[in-house]
Amino acid sequence: MPGGRRRDAPPPPDGRRRRCHHPPARKRKCCGHGAASVSGARCPWAGRGRWRLWCCCGRAWRGPAAPRWVSAGPRPRACRPCAPPDPPRPIVSAALLGRTLGRRPAVLAAVADRSVPARRSHSSPQQGHGLRNFLPNPLKEEITFRSPKGLQCISPLMQTVEETPQPIPAKIKGHIPKWINGNLLRNGPGKFEFGEDKFNHWFDGMALLHQFQLENGTVTYRSKFLQSNSYLTNSQHNRIMVSEFGTLAMPDPCKSVFARFMSRFEMPQPSDNASVNYVVYKGDYYASSENIFMYKVDPETLETKEKVDWSKFVAVNGATAHPHYESDGTTYNMGNSYGKHGSRYNIIQVPPQKSNCSDTLEGAKVLCSIAPMDKMKPSYYHSFGMSENYIIFIEQPIKLNLLKIITSKLHGKAIFEGISWEPQYNTCFHVVNKYTGEVLPGQWYSKPFASFHQINAFEDHGCVVLDLCCQDDGTTLSTYKLQNLRRSGEGLDQIYDSISRAFPRRFVLPLNVNSDTPVGKNLNPLSYTLARAVKDADGKVWCTHENLHPEGFEKVGGLEFPQINYSKYNGRRYRYFYGCGFGHLVGDSLIKVDVETKNFKIWQEDGSYPSEPVFVPVPNATAEDSGVILSVVVSPAENCSAFLLVLDAETFRELGRAEVAVPMPYGFHGVFTSH
Repeated sequence: MPGGRRRDAPPPPDGRRRRCHHPPARKRKCCGHGAASVSGARCPWAGRGRWRLWCCCGRAWRGPAAPRWVSAGPRPRACRPCAPPDPPRPIVSAALLGRTLGRRPAVLAAVADRSVPARRSHSSPQQGHGLRNFLPNPLKEEITFRSPKGLQCISPLMQTVEETPQPIPAKIKGHIPKWINGNLLRNGPGKFEFGEDKFNHWFDGMALLHQFQLENGTVTYRSKFLQSNSYLTNSQHNRIMVSEFGTLAMPDPCKSVFARFMSRFEMPQPSDNASVNYVVYKGDYYASSENIFMYKVDPETLETKEKVDWSKFVAVNGATAHPHYESDGTTYNMGNSYGKHGSRYNIIQVPPQKSNCSDTLEGAKVLCSIAPMDKMKPSYYHSFGMSENYIIFIEQPIKLNLLKIITSKLHGKAIFEGISWEPQYNTCFHVVNKYTGEVLPGQWYSKPFASFHQINAFEDHGCVVLDLCCQDDGTTLSTYKLQNLRRSGEGLDQIYDSISRAFPRRFVLPLNVNSDTPVGKNLNPLSYTLARAVKDADGKVWCTHENLHPEGFEKVGGLEFPQINYSKYNGRRYRYFYGCGFGHLVGDSLIKVDVETKNFKIWQEDGSYPSEPVFVPVPNATAEDSGVILSVVVSPAENCSAFLLVLDAETFRELGRAEVAVPMPYGFHGVFTSH
């Protein structure tokens, strides 16, 4: 099959990937970018009648001659970027690269140990992107990374802790800039059992609210459990009374056998455990998750105030914990609605002003509704993108099986068992005018991927540029069970190796596509990105991404929890973003990425696990990265204190830390509120 072409089949059907018609190929050693190679895979991105060979890494082979072969091991097909130069032969064998930089990338196994000097930051090379080029100058300090074998047990980071309701002073090491005045508010699970009942999933833990208050170079810490109905009910009965994402509440053992049986047919009490993030509406702070309830919280005292039900203001059954904000305070969010005709994706707009002191979500409205590909299997989504004029929603093949979820209690199963990864569906992008609510008529598709967090989105030359963290497998949610996170030794290594890692990618969505737009031509006019967008004969635009990282970046284990200088650069073209490197099941490093040069800088400390980075700009600063990064760093070691880390956002070097001698679990998200 020279050139990997066939011309005897129609194009792929709407929204689905066509299976390869070639005889099944046995799995073979990969060229280094994937777990296995399959010969003659179809190209769903090409137009009618066009076929290409696809490397297992997802790249299409391009060139006038047959692709090169990897010289080590069996002979899989590989694209030119994947195949090593010939000569010389590869320094690292294809078998080793297949294990370490595979579809579920682990940290480089060729480096057997990990010894990063404490309180150091490391920069990527200014020239070149290969594995060799990333290795440090021999005249500088040696940098090694975590081995995928023998990972440290992090079970103490997933254990119940006591709250610290009264502020305690932190021990300062180094220097905390005096201009930082405000509260770093963090949210995440902090209690994982009631009596003899234990939660099954990391997301089930009761919300523990954290506050680091910074003022004139000093820091104090406090924490309180969110006084939700779920927390209070469970505490009162000393058992799990309210079902959560991964845990089904069992019937009261004091009831009769018949009463316990009949309780399976009762509608489950919805959880109001808002443990994911802090969000802001009309200047007020709310603890939020993805259900229908939020709780207003005093950012100074962490006191739980009123409970807010989304359904009393707009016709939705929940909303994300990652809204977007305009400069005037207008807030946009998304939430699903479920009715007799199936489900809908809804874009919500909340006005910036209060009508009175008790106002919460009054004036909120549904800007537009979008029908899913399958109304009984809508997509799960954790966030969405927003540019200056558009909302960008990604309909991905992580599916909510509504029938399974509705009947989960009857079958004795938790909610998360109704969520499945279905890669027979492609990923679809929806673009909505956020001022008119108009859904743009374009059809933008990509190969299947999962994304939980967007980095940024902006408009340029009639296109929307969308940057986000993507992974090629969407089964991660079911992996984060507490029994997996609390493993040690070989069992922990196996769990880590089974997870697909997220990496930063860029997509370009051309907006001005019509019947006159040529077929088979790259519609991306932007010279600074290699992302492609090609229209097929059916009018669909197939998008292929550009990686926003250099080759060899897999050694940090992936990147998640991305953050930018949001107040000035959200919806605008930008240069820098920050995130957590995942050399473990939780973040084990902090990373700064330059999207123009693809260089990156790393902060990492042995045995320490930093949280989501939060960017705080210097007052009246003009440079994009003029500010500091705040991150809460925890450790599973008994003799190590948790601390608030302060990094210079420009140099990515540590300025100081504020240590507190109280145990803290690993959390999710947070915000900084300035005084």
